[in-house]
Amino acid sequence: MKTLICEQPGQLAYGSKEKPLPEKGSAILQVKRIGICGTDLHAFEGTQPFFNYPRILGHELAAVIDAVEPGHGFAAGDQVSIIPYFNCGTCIACRNGLPNCCAAISVFGVHADGGMCEYISVPVEYLLKGNDMSFDELALIEPLAIGAHGVRRAGVKPGEFVLVIGAGPIGLGVMEMARIEGANVIAMDVNETRLNFCKEKLQITSTINAAATDVLQQLQAITGKDMPTVVIDATGNLKAINNALQYLAHGGRYVLVGLQKEAFSFSHPEFHKRETTLMSSRNATREDFEKVMTAMREKKIKPATYITHRVQFGEVKEHFESWLNPANGVIKAMVEC
Repeated sequence: MKTLICEQPGQLAYGSKEKPLPEKGSAILQVKRIGICGTDLHAFEGTQPFFNYPRILGHELAAVIDAVEPGHGFAAGDQVSIIPYFNCGTCIACRNGLPNCCAAISVFGVHADGGMCEYISVPVEYLLKGNDMSFDELALIEPLAIGAHGVRRAGVKPGEFVLVIGAGPIGLGVMEMARIEGANVIAMDVNETRLNFCKEKLQITSTINAAATDVLQQLQAITGKDMPTVVIDATGNLKAINNALQYLAHGGRYVLVGLQKEAFSFSHPEFHKRETTLMSSRNATREDFEKVMTAMREKKIKPATYITHRVQFGEVKEHFESWLNPANGVIKAMVEC
């Protein structure tokens, strides 16, 4: 079967390998859609933490079950998405119900070869059935689940102001899930095209260009001088992370969903005087995935609108580098298999 391998930063190559054989407790899946994630792009750039080369990328997936043993609630022909975070089940995090931050986690397409191939083998416990959903929708569950988890970590309450920094696919998912929780969402990015997308597609009425000279004044005007009680970074950009504390209300929560390689820092007095709660948000749990699927089925979110670029599997290598260029207006690139 055909595969696409990231051999080293900046280098993709098509190859081939044997179709996986059925194993006890696992299903053989025929991949139908692959969403291109920031993780994939960062891996291509060489800036993704916890990453080794060569690697088959791809963890935002929609697939059809090709083969599965009976007794698990799945059958050949079922349409599925996957939870791509394979946990050990025995470490302190897993024992405490936090498999998303398992001490020995293996993320499909990051720590282990992922879905940029024709067939994959996945343990059935990580499958989500969605026969009533489109392949595009199934492939977009995972990035939205990341957003759902970040919002849940932040403890977002109805009516509070939530500033989401970064209007890429993960940031959009954060905005959508915060809106569903009843928050007043403020979108911030340096890309006006993405901010316009937030206004037109997500009905986010408050948007701010982070490059403006009056960001603090705009936030004060929107929040009645209170400032946002939740700030969520979805940029994975060191400058943005270091800069965002000033936007937070006293007593607020600052959540880092985005990830980058370097140490971040900010003023201890500024952090202390707010009695800031600082937390990270890693991956997502089944609860988050199921919340997203429910929201999709209830038509509260329409993630297919995120798809701005679409290619066939054989065209990915040709187009991949172009998706890194902000001038190309990429929100979500989708690969059809």
